[in-house]
Amino acid sequence: MVATMRESIRIGCGAGFWGDSPEGPRQLVRQGGIDYLVLDYLAEITMSILARMKAKNPALGYATDFVSLVMKPLAREIAEKRIRVVTNAGGVNPEACRDALLAAFKEVGVELKVAIVTGDDLSGEAERLRAAGTREMFSGAPFPEKIASINAYLGAFPIAAALAAGADVVVTGRCVDSAVVLGPLIHEFGWTPEDYDRLSAGSLAGHILECGAQATGGIVTDWREVAGDWADMGFPFADCRADGSFEIGKPEGTGGRVSPETIAEQVVYEVGDPAAYLLPDVTCDWSQVKLEAAGPDRVRVSGARGRAPSGSYKVSATYPDGYRCATTMMIVGDDAAERAEAAASAILTRCGRLIREAGFPDFAESSIETLGAEASYGAQSGARATREVVLKIAVRHSSKEALQIFAREIYPAATAMAQSLTGFAGGRPEPQPVIRLFSFLIDKAELNPTVSVDETSLPVPAHIPAAAADAPSPARAVADVAEATSETVTVPLVALAFGRSGDKGDIANIGVIARDPTFLPWLRRALTPEAVGAHFAHHVQGKVERFDWPGLGGFNLVMHRALGGGGIASLRHDPQGKAMAQVLMSLPVPVPAAWLAPGGPLYSLKITGDA
Repeated sequence: MVATMRESIRIGCGAGFWGDSPEGPRQLVRQGGIDYLVLDYLAEITMSILARMKAKNPALGYATDFVSLVMKPLAREIAEKRIRVVTNAGGVNPEACRDALLAAFKEVGVELKVAIVTGDDLSGEAERLRAAGTREMFSGAPFPEKIASINAYLGAFPIAAALAAGADVVVTGRCVDSAVVLGPLIHEFGWTPEDYDRLSAGSLAGHILECGAQATGGIVTDWREVAGDWADMGFPFADCRADGSFEIGKPEGTGGRVSPETIAEQVVYEVGDPAAYLLPDVTCDWSQVKLEAAGPDRVRVSGARGRAPSGSYKVSATYPDGYRCATTMMIVGDDAAERAEAAASAILTRCGRLIREAGFPDFAESSIETLGAEASYGAQSGARATREVVLKIAVRHSSKEALQIFAREIYPAATAMAQSLTGFAGGRPEPQPVIRLFSFLIDKAELNPTVSVDETSLPVPAHIPAAAADAPSPARAVADVAEATSETVTVPLVALAFGRSGDKGDIANIGVIARDPTFLPWLRRALTPEAVGAHFAHHVQGKVERFDWPGLGGFNLVMHRALGGGGIASLRHDPQGKAMAQVLMSLPVPVPAAWLAPGGPLYSLKITGDA
């Protein structure tokens, strides 16, 4: 418990991924009035990249941008304003990140105390985990023979302990993204491991902030309302109180938009069952979350509930699975899509023959996408007659040498195949490693999270509740029924709802939120798992689940085996499902014809659908 509790604290998020603009932290430090700056750098694939960096150079393996582009230029202002910093930039080498930070601080003449959180890295446990028969939690696959990285998702209490020990900067390895926000809240307000409602609310604040400008109008459905601000997007902050309540805002004078709609899109991002979102510190129930405007570019968030977490940590391992190679080229003219696909087929056939003649097996996987002919829409494509497309061909093989044959045989297509084949992007393609994700659970008692400050190491064992969380169960459905009517018309889903799509490995989710509660019964009737699965039949190979989200007035659609393996294991142009919400927005939805008549809720559309 802290000695003096502040009424509220302001936490700003300046980075949503490794490579995000340094303008974010600069803006928040100079204009945001923040108490804490948090930065989220890690994704599953990032961990494998950092592991390869560390293998080549023991002084690497962390997000170097954090030191060079954020902390070194801002260190003096951060110290003067007494802003504390929390980040997962440590990657697979928090110790090296700490050492680089201290060297940078010395260079600019600033003293800031740095703590690191370790204990997530299980790469030394690979043989034991394999011998124990560890299986992938979704597919049941056996533990891989070769591993690139193994990291558990730690919670927020080690971060709180580091702050309590006096750290000005806390650097972690892998933790759940929201923990970089929840940790400061636990420290400032003295929350205990059993304060489940507050821990859930703090995790929701972290979930909203963790992707930076996505919460302030970035990548929203109604993009025209913010397009004029894209050049100077504001980054988000949360004003948080001890009871778990909070409001989201952004620095004055910055671009973007903070509204119930923009925040709702971020709330639904990359969540499965909203009534059972599993985190190491709490099982969150966000199904009844409410959003309300609290002023210009201010949104009040309420209704988060929590219950005990499970006794396990989720662990993500990455492993190599051969190589991939991809190329793009442009084709122009009548029948461009048809000619592009014919060229792709010929290239793959030719290369397949040549690699077999060289003694290699066939490609393990291949992908053809005609970008510009609405390849993302599958059978719903309405642009087959387009006169300009970009052809993308991608292949996967266990042998790098086999893919070098593919790379060599791309350019000959320019003289031997379709006329107007031009614009080869990036020169001859180079084979790249395929890294796959392997997720599993591990007993919390097997891990030893530790905080290191100066010469002191402090163990922070996980809270293991006497009664673990129940198994996830679908959010309760709202009992509404579409009104009976004899005359209907169809309108695109975007007229009735907005949404956001995201990914978890090979699972895609699309959150859909009604623009008006009146639309919900009709959306429920149209957005069945069967209808959504049919709309994405060209992508989805597994089941489709639908979870009700009553608080937000919408649904979360979860599609399994939908991303071709996900991340860089996927050969698709959209391996993380970022475009899938927009593809769904074209789904025809039957609604009462009266809605398009004068005075009806859709009259402004001025369209005519099918009766």
